[in-house]
Amino acid sequence: MNEDKSSALNGFAPAAVVSEKRSDGSILLRCPRSLGSYARCIGEYLEHWAQAAPERVFLAERQEPAWRMITYAEALVAVRAIGASLLQRRLSAERPLVILSDNSVNHALLTLGAMHVGVPVAPVSPAYSVMSRDHIKLRSILDLLNPGLIYACDGARFAPAMRAVDMHGASLVTDSGEAQEGLPILAFGELLATPGGAEVDRAFAAVGPDSIAKILFTSGSTGVPKGVVNTQRMLCSNQQAVVQNWPFLEARPPVVVDWLPWNHTFGGNHNFNMILKNGGTLYVDEGKPAPGLIEKTVANLRDVSPTMYFNVPRGFDMLIPYLERDDALRKRFFADLDMIFYAAAALPQNLWRRLEELSIQERGHPTVMLSAWGATETAPMITNVHFKIDHAGVIGLPAPGCEIKMVPNANKMELRVRGPNVTPGYWKQPELTKAAFDEEGFYLMGDAGRFADPHDHAKGIEFDGRIAEDFKLMSGVWVHVGALRIHALSMLAPVAQDIVVTGHDRETVGFLIFANPAGCRGLCPDLAPDTPLAQVLADPRVTAHVRTGMLRLVAEGGGSSMIADRALLMGEPASIDAGEITDKGYINQRAVLTRRATLVDCLYAAMPGGDVIMRPASA
Repeated sequence: MNEDKSSALNGFAPAAVVSEKRSDGSILLRCPRSLGSYARCIGEYLEHWAQAAPERVFLAERQEPAWRMITYAEALVAVRAIGASLLQRRLSAERPLVILSDNSVNHALLTLGAMHVGVPVAPVSPAYSVMSRDHIKLRSILDLLNPGLIYACDGARFAPAMRAVDMHGASLVTDSGEAQEGLPILAFGELLATPGGAEVDRAFAAVGPDSIAKILFTSGSTGVPKGVVNTQRMLCSNQQAVVQNWPFLEARPPVVVDWLPWNHTFGGNHNFNMILKNGGTLYVDEGKPAPGLIEKTVANLRDVSPTMYFNVPRGFDMLIPYLERDDALRKRFFADLDMIFYAAAALPQNLWRRLEELSIQERGHPTVMLSAWGATETAPMITNVHFKIDHAGVIGLPAPGCEIKMVPNANKMELRVRGPNVTPGYWKQPELTKAAFDEEGFYLMGDAGRFADPHDHAKGIEFDGRIAEDFKLMSGVWVHVGALRIHALSMLAPVAQDIVVTGHDRETVGFLIFANPAGCRGLCPDLAPDTPLAQVLADPRVTAHVRTGMLRLVAEGGGSSMIADRALLMGEPASIDAGEITDKGYINQRAVLTRRATLVDCLYAAMPGGDVIMRPASA
């Protein structure tokens, strides 16, 4: 067993792991600390805090000119009333609640109300309703679920999607209850009309660890989304594992300002449930890491000093410039901050460095940087960081109760997982379920990992990319997409928002670059603000920056698998509708390469066009 006792300081469990090498080359990893007892269901957390801290704010959302705030006691009253209404309408595992809209207090109360009485909740990406043109994904999801009730905060905004699909006899619940032609509408307030009584008590008592809490849908990049069953056992065991590695959570209730979508496991399970288990306060952030929406996040952070801050790399990329130029915002942001957590994709090192510099500037020392690793199928945490790290990419060690099997796969170690937080399968898709597990019952993650220090496994595991993303050049050299992408993003900042690596069965690596419009315009300060983006991307200062970045990759060495000799800047952002980007902001390489195959062909044309940026032949 490897153990580093130094991390037991500062509110973390010690870094420790038990490693067992097998004769077939695989390695089993587990935490030496047993998983403690955990709640029967998520509703027990709410019941506890409604009694222990009834007046503490649980949920808040901005409703100008102030915040709407709901205490733990108020939340429980609303949850019991909603539970009673859902039982009256005969919702069940076969007729679940579907939620189509973004995070909100009402969204949270509906979710907790359904789970309180044993009704599964299926939060669905709003993009499938309001950004989709054909609604194929939404239609397939509703057909699979056969919903008993559908919620969308804004009836007018979601009505076109509802008219385009089969609602399976369900009413549409909206905040206002305003009539929408041709649709059965129910006002959210009607669900609060009947106080929860004995029938709610009986239903709550019947909820157990194996009860289905949620059905979460994967992004469906290679087809229609799959419904991942999330049981109460998965959710509650995972939160117990989190607090055993991060005991500081019990020292003071967390305060979080968070935009991460609840239709995804990171925001909806990891963050939301962490706040609820530990009696914290969640300020629902209506902003997002996108132009016109990041400003809302900034406004919320001016009002609230979080104790924990969660984001994806793209979110940090857009937030950092505000923190760098606004002294008051920076002071507010770091005032009570215990830790910064990045997820979804490894944080480019240049963003890590800028966050550390901001923290040192404001506090005199770096704020703790943490990460974790998991999936929708694992509720979601399998590993987390609970020890000091000095660079991005380390995903931590197995949490209590979780086992990892590292299996040789080509020249990588594939990661497979087993534990009480792993899904029993996919909703009504037994063949997909069967294919998702190996002969020992380990879930096939599709990710690869390596030890940060092969001689000291307690230093943690590093994420080593998606198995399916890596490819070989014509020379037979493997290209490890995840590592190259992160390194290249650092070299091409601030021009690149994200990068898709090309070169499968070709002689050289290339980059399709999702341009960062603000970063590109920043290199061309003399251009008018309304200059078309295509003109900005073609500006010699922007293309020269890309060439310089490619030359820096060459200078750092690593051979043909770690450099690119051509690149193409794309003005069209990644499309969530086409599966190019997930709700957590991660670019799906395969989906982009399929949808933009024409651009890949242009990149490798015998006579490349003027929009293809070629790396100079020598440095």
